[in-house]
Formats: sequence, C-alpha cells, structure tokens
Amino acid sequence: MTEQKSHRLWKHIEFSRNWLKCDTSTIDDLSPSWFERRKILQRDSKEYQEFIIELKREHAIETGIVERMYDLEKGITETFIKKGFVESYISHNDTNIPVPKLLSHLSDHFEAVDFVFDVVKENRNLTVSFIKELHSLVTRHQGYAEGRDPFGRRTKIDLIKGAFKIHENNPTRKDGAKILYCPPEHVQCEMENLVSLYNNAENEKVHPLICATWFHHAFTTIHPFVDGNGRVARLLASLILIKHGLFPFTVLREEARDKYIDALEKADANEFQSLVDYFAEVQKRYIEKALNLKEVSSSSFDEVVDIFSDKIENWHKKTIVDRESHLIEARNRVFDFCFEQLKSISNQLEAKLNGNASITIEKCTFKGEKEQSYYYGQIIKYANRHNYYFNRNHPKGWMTFRVKLAENRKYQLCITMHHYGYDDSTLAIGAFLEFLIPHEGHDRVDEALPLEIRPHVISLVGDVTAKEKNIAAFVKSAVTLTMAQIASEL
Repeated sequence: MTEQKSHRLWKHIEFSRNWLKCDTSTIDDLSPSWFERRKILQRDSKEYQEFIIELKREHAIETGIVERMYDLEKGITETFIKKGFVESYISHNDTNIPVPKLLSHLSDHFEAVDFVFDVVKENRNLTVSFIKELHSLVTRHQGYAEGRDPFGRRTKIDLIKGAFKIHENNPTRKDGAKILYCPPEHVQCEMENLVSLYNNAENEKVHPLICATWFHHAFTTIHPFVDGNGRVARLLASLILIKHGLFPFTVLREEARDKYIDALEKADANEFQSLVDYFAEVQKRYIEKALNLKEVSSSSFDEVVDIFSDKIENWHKKTIVDRESHLIEARNRVFDFCFEQLKSISNQLEAKLNGNASITIEKCTFKGEKEQSYYYGQIIKYANRHNYYFNRNHPKGWMTFRVKLAENRKYQLCITMHHYGYDDSTLAIGAFLEFLIPHEGHDRVDEALPLEIRPHVISLVGDVTAKEKNIAAFVKSAVTLTMAQIASEL
C-alpha cells in the first residue's frame, strides 16, 4: 500500500520580521484622504451608515459561498445586499439549499460581523475567549461539519460550537497529500501565543494591514476549530482592520481561488507580499466606494441648512485656505512628476523607433487656461465606466502622448488628472486611448479605442513623493498597453 504524503502547514506561531518588509503602498497612497473623509461621513452621512450595513450583508453572503456552504445567484445577492435577507425575494433555483437553512446561515454571518463592529466600538480586547464566542455565533445554526472517516469516506462530524477541536482536522489535497494543521493538544497554547503576539504587534504600531494579514494567515495554519475556521479568520482580520478605520475583509466568490487561496498558499511558503497585496486590494475597493458617498443625504430642510451653514463658515476659515494651498502644491507636484515620466518614456521609445514613427507630448496644467474645456466628455464617460463621481468643481489637468505613424494613422493616449469622489484631497489619474483622423486642417478624435485602464487613485494629503513609485508604474503601464494596442492593429 502506497504511503500517503503529508505536508505540515503549521509551525509554532511567530511574527516573522519579513512581514514588515512587505509593501503597503497600494493602500497608503490613498488612505489619508479616506481617514479625513471618514470623520465627516460618520458625523453627517446617512448614505455612509447604509453603506456599512450593505458591507455587512455582503460579507455575510460571500463568506458562506467561499466556504461552499451554499450558492446564491448574483442577482439575488445584489438584492439581498441592498434590501436585506427577505425570503420573498428568492426565486426558484436562486440557491442550492433549502431557503430557511440559507437564511439561518446568512443571519448568523450577519450577526457575527455586526458583533465585530460592536466589539470595536466598545474597545473590547481581543482574547481567546472572545474568539470562541465569535465561533459560537457564526456557527449557531450549523449542526455538523463534513469530514472523512479512516477509510476516506465522507461523514458528518458533530460540531461543538465555541470549542477548540479535540481530533485532527487534516484535509486531503487533490494530489493526495494530507495537510497537517496544529494538533489538538497544542491548540490552546498556540491560540494564546497568537493573541499575545498580536497585542505586541499593536503596541509596536505595526501597520494594521500587515497585522491583519499576518493574523489571518497564522490563524489558518492553526485551524483551531473543527469547522468555521475560514469564516472566523476573516472576521478576526476584519476586526483588526475596522479597529483602524478600515473595512471588513470580504473575499468575493470570483476572487476566492485565483487571488485569495493562491495568496494564502504563497504565504505558507513564506512569500507574504501577495497576501498583503490582496488584503490591500480589498480595502482599496471599499475606500474608493466610500469616497463616492455623499456627505449630505438628508431630505430634512433644517438638517441640510445646518450642514450647509457649517460648510460655508468653515470655508472662510484660515484652515481651509491653508489646506487649499497644500492641495494645489500637491496636485502640481503629481502633474509635473507624471509629465517627466511620460517624457522619459518618450525618449526611450524614440531611440528604438529609428524614425519610423514620431511621438509628441502636450500638456495642460491644473492652473493653465489652455483648452481647459477639453476632455470633460471623455472624463465623464471614463468615470461612469469605472463607477465613480468625477468632481468637476475642482481643477483638472491633462497630458497627451501622440504616436504618429502616418498622416492618416495617429493614436493619442490621454492621461488626465481630476478629482475623484466627494473628497477634495482625492485625485484620480486616468488614461484612455483615441484614434485621430485629419479633419479641416487639424486632427479630430475618430473613436476611443478599447483600452481598459482603471484609474490610479491617490490622496493628496501627506508626502506625495512617497506615492511616486506607483504613479510611475501606472504611467508606464498605460504607455505599454498603448503600444500593445497599436502593434496589434498593424
């Protein structure tokens, strides 16, 4: 009989200093604007309150789908997120389990993530007993876990809620290798060690994204419960992030395999950056949505007038003038840096083109009056395509990277800088490609080409030079995609 392979995933939990080497700039480039905006939204915005409720519902739905507890069609998912878990909304074949059972699971998951928000609000400490309490809540209507007997046959295992495992829970991979988590006899000690290391990391002011990612990964290698480990791991990571003004860690079903699981497996091999990147991607997604929330969403005349009056009063204060001065300086610095990057790339390209094509660059700065009316229509379409609000009340600037192959064959990459959402310190750097044709002595845009480049969104608060690495990568990526598109059409 062939001996079964095994892989010991769990090792004694520690906080490797290699975690501190991970790059968190994906979220750092944007979060200062969010932390400022959050204070305002928490105080005044009913839209923000509803947004948080919707995030809780989304987490409740997706966490069970990722764990294959149930399926739920995308259409009813969106309805549930917007309106709540109402049985009458469900049609035939929307789910693969009995509806009452589905609603029980969703209710448990929602109450668990709601509980996490309450715990943060109450400033309650993270302890082993709290983790057990959270497990008991998230599995409240779950009677058993699925496992395999000594002969490899599927079987049902009684699930003791809020208690650590007393038997091994080692799954088998598709290649036949058995994954070995922390043995039951070491779980209590390891969980206490995990919590202690987390508290030390908090005291040392470790970046919350690093802290949450590390904790989540370490918890999954212990796998302390018979079932529900993934759900609890994501809730505990959410708690750490929410505590620091961020959002729940919600893994969407379409990201579970290619991003989430793959990143976890890389972390198992001590390659941590991919998992940190995925955690950052999730947070960036929610920050960008939140920055598009309206501050004033009340229909009450008196309430709106009070907010409006406060806004006008603050507008005239010196603090607003000082802030505006900083934003102008930061915007101009970003623009100049982008333009220098574009010129550098242009010089590199022209050296390789041997005169077979020409490249010209034009620009219109934030403070320049030249053709400021250009590109409003394109930017609005671009913002709509990427689902955000283009704030036209603030300055915009643009630069073009034109590639001329012949008089009737010209392409133009437009890189535009404009304000994103309702926060005045958030800047979007967008890019779109156009085909130009000669028309009455000048070039006219014939069509926008299908070049899919998501905006790079940054905060103008703080040191913008620290954000130049990712800005440079965005500009280079936009030109690279432009060259690839042109080459594919030749």
